[in-house]
Amino acid sequence: MSKFCKARPVPYALVNKVGQELDNLEKQGILSKVQHSEWATPVVPVLKQSGDVRLCGDFKITLNPVLQAEQYTLPRVEDIFANLGSGQKFSKIDLRQAYLQLPLNEESRPLTVINTHKGLYAYNRLVFGITSSPAVWQKTIDTILQGIEGVQVNQDDMIITGENDEKHLQNLGHVLQRLEDNGLKANREKCQFFQDEVIFCGFKIDKEGLHKTQDKVDAILQAPVPENKTQLRSFLGLLNYYHKFLDNIAHIAQPMHELLQNNKPFVWSTDCNNAFLKAKELIASDKVLMRYTPELPLRLACDASPYGIGAVLSHITDSTHITHEERKLYNYICGRHFTLVTDHQPLKYIFSPSTGIPATLAARQQRYAAFLSGFNYTIEYKSSKENANADTFSRLPLSTEVKDDSEMETMYYTEVLEALPVSSANISKASRQDPVLSKAIDFTTTTWPATVSDEVKPYFHKRHELSVHQDCLLWGTRVLVPAKLRPQVLQALHDGHLGIVKMKNMARNYFWWPGLDKDIEHMAKGCSGCMHSQQNPQLSPLHPWIFPDSPWHRVHIDYAGPFMGHMFLIVIDAHSKWAEVVPTDSSTSSKTIDILLTIFARFGLPKQIVSDNAPNFTSDEFKNFVRSNAIKHITSAPYHPATNGIAERFAQIFKNAMKSAKKDCGCLHTKLSKFLLAYRNSQHHTTGESPARLLLGRSTRTRLDCLRPSLLEKVTQSQSDQVRHHSQARARVFNTGDNVLTRDYRAADRWAHGTITARNGPLSYSIQTSPGIVWRRHADQIVHTQPGATDPDLILPISLPKDTTRSQSAEPNPVTVPPPAPTVTSTSASPSNLGTQPRRSGRITKPPVKFNL
Repeated sequence: MSKFCKARPVPYALVNKVGQELDNLEKQGILSKVQHSEWATPVVPVLKQSGDVRLCGDFKITLNPVLQAEQYTLPRVEDIFANLGSGQKFSKIDLRQAYLQLPLNEESRPLTVINTHKGLYAYNRLVFGITSSPAVWQKTIDTILQGIEGVQVNQDDMIITGENDEKHLQNLGHVLQRLEDNGLKANREKCQFFQDEVIFCGFKIDKEGLHKTQDKVDAILQAPVPENKTQLRSFLGLLNYYHKFLDNIAHIAQPMHELLQNNKPFVWSTDCNNAFLKAKELIASDKVLMRYTPELPLRLACDASPYGIGAVLSHITDSTHITHEERKLYNYICGRHFTLVTDHQPLKYIFSPSTGIPATLAARQQRYAAFLSGFNYTIEYKSSKENANADTFSRLPLSTEVKDDSEMETMYYTEVLEALPVSSANISKASRQDPVLSKAIDFTTTTWPATVSDEVKPYFHKRHELSVHQDCLLWGTRVLVPAKLRPQVLQALHDGHLGIVKMKNMARNYFWWPGLDKDIEHMAKGCSGCMHSQQNPQLSPLHPWIFPDSPWHRVHIDYAGPFMGHMFLIVIDAHSKWAEVVPTDSSTSSKTIDILLTIFARFGLPKQIVSDNAPNFTSDEFKNFVRSNAIKHITSAPYHPATNGIAERFAQIFKNAMKSAKKDCGCLHTKLSKFLLAYRNSQHHTTGESPARLLLGRSTRTRLDCLRPSLLEKVTQSQSDQVRHHSQARARVFNTGDNVLTRDYRAADRWAHGTITARNGPLSYSIQTSPGIVWRRHADQIVHTQPGATDPDLILPISLPKDTTRSQSAEPNPVTVPPPAPTVTSTSASPSNLGTQPRRSGRITKPPVKFNL
């Protein structure tokens, strides 16, 4: 009995904001980090108008379908007002984030676990989006305030009064004391005290009694005069919708109907205006509007136009269908089942209570879906003609100032579009001229047909996740590029010659079109520079280095060259994979130290440096440098450069990129800077993150930003794959006292007899070749001899390892055998310390335990 959903990918632009919000909620005690859970709900990051992120759990696909919902009757509006009849003045208290102030018991917390890119978190407080939350909260707040006179509560709003000021003050004091005793906090900015009249549950309350608020009918009475036939047709549709309740409406509206005749100009006459005013009075009369009744079923009809949003709350009765317009409908539908009516068929699937919130939705649609997840509703599709009441309000809205997030979204999408080599205006113009995209745009803004042509099918399959913004077709936050502009976008993507995999990763952040992956592969394979600079992959697996738990802990250094007339000092951070490449005409120890000091001045001193045994790294001057700066210097096995593989591999990547850019414009410094900028912002195959993000905590500014997902799982999987692949190869293990042959680099004979004296590491051994002479060799430089054999001719015929040395005439490196150093294992890199994957169980067979506080 569980439901575990994996974490959804977070848009790269929101990774930092989501991480900060998780940290803030954890500091406030709202969330707690957990390692294991049978329940896990994917989290949906929703952009606020301020640009911050609100985290919403998509509980409608995990907990809500199997939850034994709390049954508690919400207060009736009539009962609330009946208990306030003797009040003279009124106070209102609004609770801040009401649900999040209510602690959950230990049994319920495991059910509220959310799965994020940073791991699993359990809610310690009541969370919005769970079916039981409104009833649980209402029951709790009623219990807290039970027995206090002159107070009524509806969700997070409460109203207090009294027969006189003294009694009012006494009741208010009791309420505030109860709230303080139970640790509840109010939103002071939204509270009102000792007012002659207040608005509560959509009604105006004063000492005389209950009154309708004028804004309830302003949407009808103050609706602007239609300015064209489209707006007039919407208004007449509203009249037709309510025609059974309007006496003689056909005769009254006749002047307006005449304006819709073909070939007749739209001229708004006095007769039309009088008919318009009379019709509005009839619609707003008591013949049409009725009082809200909790016992009757609810129907919420919604519609939106380019310049307005309309919503009509209706009751379904046995004899008539009577509607009551209300802009703020939360208090009426919260905690009650209702039917949501829309004339936009894709919304039936996007906002369906039985499906999850698509991760590729536009920001506004994600906010709507997350908000609706906290309600109990079914969604129903009706054509525009059948949804005429809401359609009218959306096309004839009041000219009120309402905060909207369209400006924020415009800026966000414009930034995405402007990051490409073409502007949003170019995308919009080319999209309308593109025969395929123009159809997709028209279908998205109207209704998709049941069948489409083959060329439109790729867009048809994504129709529920498409949107149109500034005449540009978007799939979530990705721009759909017209065919005319695709070559320019691909060329910009290929800057830096990073390869097919990294190009695909970057493209998924910005744009899409059918067959994009194949076009990227064709672009990379068609680049002559990339084709002629390809290298064979690494032939043999290596024992992985322990992954450092922090940036700039261990750095690998090496020289590449001579190449393009220069030597290049390469410095790689083992944690972030950040690379520094410095061209120089001298590779002496002094010059190397000067370059390293410049780099260390920017990033600080590392704890370890790994290099090969080149003279410039083993000189006394260099030894004094690392010793004086408290840096541990680790050298690879002599003549085995693969030990310092991270630097060796990067040297190949660097040389290939420079060869590929040979025909590009610019000097060596320009080409090198472009390569480093692209490399530092591209995803590394081991960490799954960009070097810039791991070292600097952000991506440096580029034409195409590249932000990376989770690090730990990628590193663990990569190292596990290497270890598993390494274990499949034939293991060559030597024990102390074994007679072996080891490589001899000082004479014409390639091999010399010796005896294993110590094992210095997983693949490193000390070998005594003669009395007092001990060599240090890698396992690839050692072979077994036949037991008892002393003559090389008696050695068993075996396959010797390939010579991986740089020079056949180099001298051996005799050393004195030191005592074995203790083995230190980083807990952050050990697979055993990475936590156990949360158990995933099968299908749900019965509902969970009751969701309690």
